[in-house]
Amino acid sequence: MAGISIFNYTSGVEMNEMKREREFYRKRNLPCPKDVPPNAGDAEEEKPAMDAHAESDYHRQDEQVNVCLECISTSLKSLRRSCVFFQIDILCNDELLGKDHTLKFVFVTRWRSRESPLRLQYRPRIDI
Repeated sequence: MAGISIFNYTSGVEMNEMKREREFYRKRNLPCPKDVPPNAGDAEEEKPAMDAHAESDYHRQDEQVNVCLECISTSLKSLRRSCVFFQIDILCNDELLGKDHTLKFVFVTRWRSRESPLRLQYRPRIDI
C-alpha cells in the first residue's frame, strides 16, 4: 500500500462503484441516471442568475401610487436621503405612519377615495 497514492486508490474505488451502478440498472432494464441527458425542465432551473434578472420587469407592471411629500415644519430646511428613515416622522391626514406601511397600504387605508396624489407630510422625529 505504500507505493499506491490516494488518487490511484480512490480512482479504482470510483470506477468499481460506477461499474456496479451501471450493472444494477442494466439488470432491471432501466436507464442509468448518469447516462440520461437532463430534460428541458432541469435545463430551465440551471439558468444563470443573470438571465433571470435580465427577464425581470422590475415591478413595472405593479400598481403605481403618486405621492406628494410636504414639510410641515419650519425647522427643516432641506430633506436629505439619509434623514428620511432616522430623523423624521411621516404623516398622512395628521396620523403618524408606521415604518412598515407600504405606499399602497397607506393609499388604500388612509387616503381612501380621494384624488391623487397621496399627500404625505414629514416633520422632525418626535420621540415619545
